[in-house]
Amino acid sequence: MDLLDVHRGRLSWRRLRVLIQHLPPESATMTALRNDLTDEELAEQAEHGDPEKGRWSQVEQLLALIADRVARLEYVTILANSDSKGKKPTPPEPIARPGAKPRKPKPKLSDSSAEVLFQLINGGAA
Repeated sequence: MDLLDVHRGRLSWRRLRVLIQHLPPESATMTALRNDLTDEELAEQAEHGDPEKGRWSQVEQLLALIADRVARLEYVTILANSDSKGKKPTPPEPIARPGAKPRKPKPKLSDSSAEVLFQLINGGAA
């Protein structure tokens, strides 16, 4: 079945829409559709969305939550049992959820920016 079948009358546009709407949330098509949403569309869906039509099924949501919490427990355990003078591991990143934009990394303060900030704080710009 391809889009040419729609034009030949074998599959109506309505039937195609119904087939797409009833794909499982974890399908590649639904994931691609969610990942193409703008921030505004995501916010609107979050505000007016139906919980039963979630981006993932409850099973996937729970599994991702458990995986995130286990990773966090592992991180805290390593911190608690390591030397305070040693290099600390980086905190774990949560599993990316379909339709959710990745978190933006925190901006790093360069040496020159730190010097300008230090001068501003100490009245050097006045």
